[in-house]
Amino acid sequence: MPGRSVDKPKSLRKKPDFATCGGLLLALSGIIGGLILEGGKIQDVAQITAAVIVFGGTLGAVLVTTPPAVLRSAAKKLKVIFFNEIQSPPAVIDEIIRYATKARKEGIVSLEQEADAIEDPFLRKALSLAVDGMDLKELRKMMELEINLAELHAEAEAKVYEAAGGYAPTIGIIGAVLGLIQVMKHLENIDEVGRGIAVAFVATVYGVGSANIFFLPAGNKIRARMHQLIRTQEMMLEGVVAIVEGLNPKLIRSKLEAYTRHASSARKIKPEVSVPTAGAPAAAKG
Repeated sequence: MPGRSVDKPKSLRKKPDFATCGGLLLALSGIIGGLILEGGKIQDVAQITAAVIVFGGTLGAVLVTTPPAVLRSAAKKLKVIFFNEIQSPPAVIDEIIRYATKARKEGIVSLEQEADAIEDPFLRKALSLAVDGMDLKELRKMMELEINLAELHAEAEAKVYEAAGGYAPTIGIIGAVLGLIQVMKHLENIDEVGRGIAVAFVATVYGVGSANIFFLPAGNKIRARMHQLIRTQEMMLEGVVAIVEGLNPKLIRSKLEAYTRHASSARKIKPEVSVPTAGAPAAAKG
């Protein structure tokens, strides 16, 4: 079926996340550029010892608080941070409409081979269950459970990076204190005291910088990716349910296209809900 091989790359493909790469580059350029403008040198903050203390200590703290399986899974999520697996809603809708049109003409059983060849695992499973004749209520319950479990799993992975972002600044302070201890041992050489203090605080820069430039944003990026995936999977589930119900493909398209307008509608509604009222700023903020 040549048509299917053409549709797959449109609905599911990976490309570098230029927002993540550009953001990291911009942040590092701003910090290093500011250092140079102040008369400093890159060598002033290029301290291997500070890096070992901060990143080694942070990794150790994360290992204490995180189960190994979750830590391994979070490490694999680095590809999600730097590479965006695009689920194009219009392409997904077109794919579902194609299945709906065929099911309406030939019956849902005619989609058995189509379902086996679907690239997205969520859509493949949902449509396969529908073809097998599973009760619609049970099908929806099973796929919604899969969505919820995936969300919980992604939340645990995001918290790994957020935990690292919480530990890193404190480990950086520990590194600074260790450096100051070494400086205090050599107060007889006053010329080296100032230089030693400056070097000692590099660990603090590493800790605070890594937390706010990478660890905390990485956790938020994983969470944002999951929210995007959930919307797409909910759209897929509604499409499969509509196919089982035998709805007209035009009605199905109209129903699914509402998901593509979801984000903009939410932004328009939010300010009306969050208007602060006198005497209750905390409630308004939430």
